[in-house]
Amino acid sequence: MAAAPPRPSLGELLREWGRIGCLGFGGPPTHIAMFRELCVERRAWITPGDFEDAIAACNLLPGPASTQLSIYCAWRLRGRAGALVGGLAFILPGLIVVLALSALFLAGTPPQWVRAAGAGAGSAVAAVAVHAALGLLPASWRRARTTSRRRWPLYLAAGAAGAATLGPWLVLFLVGCGLVELAARRITPGGSGAARPPTLTPTPLLAAGAIAGGGLLALMWVALKVGMLSYGGGFVIIPLMQADAVDHYHWMNASQFLTAVSLGQITPGPVVHTVAAVGYAAAGIGGGLLAAVVAFTPSFLFILIGGPHFDRLRTSPFARSFLDGTGPAALGAILGSAIPLALALHEPWQFATLAGALLLLVAARRGVVLTLLAAAATGIIVAAAGGPLPS
Repeated sequence: MAAAPPRPSLGELLREWGRIGCLGFGGPPTHIAMFRELCVERRAWITPGDFEDAIAACNLLPGPASTQLSIYCAWRLRGRAGALVGGLAFILPGLIVVLALSALFLAGTPPQWVRAAGAGAGSAVAAVAVHAALGLLPASWRRARTTSRRRWPLYLAAGAAGAATLGPWLVLFLVGCGLVELAARRITPGGSGAARPPTLTPTPLLAAGAIAGGGLLALMWVALKVGMLSYGGGFVIIPLMQADAVDHYHWMNASQFLTAVSLGQITPGPVVHTVAAVGYAAAGIGGGLLAAVVAFTPSFLFILIGGPHFDRLRTSPFARSFLDGTGPAALGAILGSAIPLALALHEPWQFATLAGALLLLVAARRGVVLTLLAAAATGIIVAAAGGPLPS
């Protein structure tokens, strides 16, 4: 029997996870592929089966799945110290870039070309949401069990409608879809040897939101919801962030929010970095750092505390059934998030840019970063020609 490969040092984790954090453009599919290439194919630190199980377990948890996968893989290799080193190495490069770009694009009076680039890139964000959902739909359909495939389209449609209309209440709606699937299968927490369900919607946290006032408490509450309730990826939480940051607390206008979402897309690392741009708009650099710390802390806690129990979670009929309801609803919510994002546009040229971005992403199959940069260039050209920019 061949000897197991040696465990990486903390310095090696810092270097390799940091490399992925710097080069991981394209969201969760890119991150998962890069971690598989590193941990399974190139270094053989983790077996293929264990890696697939890690993906499945992280998808059962609320929060940004690729971030939790990066923390979990590092935890498997070097324990809690490895989880902290690897997770931070993956998160920090993109966070630094997002904060630097936020200081440029979300300043009180940015130069006209910066406003134009932000307006152009923001015009394409709804197309990016559609593209992200379409890329995930086939895998979700394949994962659906035979008994839930009749309900899968209903959950998808319900998630899309919820994202378009419910704003900050969307996450409760997604959890409701999971509970409906549980009821449809008549699975109880104590029956059929199932493990007790994980706490997926902490009621005390929801109650805390009612007493969180303005300022830093409000920012921490918004960031905590992003970190705790991001089922299916960063775009699921976009309607909630938009309702809070634009409509409720007025930290930014709709055009600035679109710019913030685009910044989270064109930078490497997790898409949830968008919350740092929202934090910057609310309270400057300190607000951006605070929002990032609060949003990513649950991911570390889930792994550091729950990592030893992942095998039981992955095989739990309760958790599997719950995910069969929330999974397609979350994908529908990603599709539905395109509606409020598109409605935030104002100028005719922005709608034309959105149509062009859809063609680039869906028909021509170009990358997200290239598409957003092309949209930003379109905005600069329109402004240079004397075209109007959104206020």
